[in-house]
Amino acid sequence: MPASERIPARPVTATAEAVDLLTHGELTVLGRIREASNAVLYCSVEHEGVSAHCVYKPVAGERPLWDFPDGTLAQREVAAYEVSRATGWDLVPPTVLRDGPHGEGMCQLWIEPVAPSEADSAPELLALVDGEEPDEGWKAVGFAEVSEGRTALLVHADDPRLRRLAVLDAVINNSDRKGGHLLPAPGGTLYGIDHGVTFHVDDKLRTLLWGWAGEPLTAEAVEVLGTLARDLAEGAPLADRLVELITPAEVDAVRERVAELLRSGVHPVPNGSWPAIPWPPV
Repeated sequence: MPASERIPARPVTATAEAVDLLTHGELTVLGRIREASNAVLYCSVEHEGVSAHCVYKPVAGERPLWDFPDGTLAQREVAAYEVSRATGWDLVPPTVLRDGPHGEGMCQLWIEPVAPSEADSAPELLALVDGEEPDEGWKAVGFAEVSEGRTALLVHADDPRLRRLAVLDAVINNSDRKGGHLLPAPGGTLYGIDHGVTFHVDDKLRTLLWGWAGEPLTAEAVEVLGTLARDLAEGAPLADRLVELITPAEVDAVRERVAELLRSGVHPVPNGSWPAIPWPPV
């Protein structure tokens, strides 16, 4: 059929449909996101009358890291999505591992940012404030130098969406939860993106979401972690899926982190042997 006669593709409307589209759709590279440290390509994807935009990160475009095996970041991004999906919180956009124009890579649904009119009324998530203590509704992270000789208190919102993300990060051992990786979406949904440096067997949690450190987990989080513990048992579908993406030792480490969170009943605190806040923080 000539292009001029094609029926316009409709947008994706459901998670299962998004996963099918990302897995089987035809990828067309539209551009490159220059700010990223690895190759991140902005694409369109279309399949059987459904279309969307997505991010494609080919394994071939990953820069080597000293503490993570080469060529594994895409798989870790997909593993983070699988764990997020299992929590029921759906904090990570639909993400798959597939072949593309530049070889195998991670493909993730592009989330359109909130419109300017909605952004103006949306609550802030991060802020730098004067003073020693945060205002009501905010949690302190630490002090940051904002200019020569001047510091300000870095705070994040006491927001249940961020709190769920803090729990997910503790489970997947996220070593790079920056402010720029928080993605508010229309309708009040909040996503976390960029999960390539996760699932290490050593404690490498680095995040801007330390405001609940040492505080009791919510009843909701305890229930979710209990479900995750069952889903991570050997032979369970989630455990089998993770073994396809990360190493057995890393899957065991996920089990141990979930068990420790349930045993302690509190949000983790910085361990002191690893920088607690990513750099740059945004």
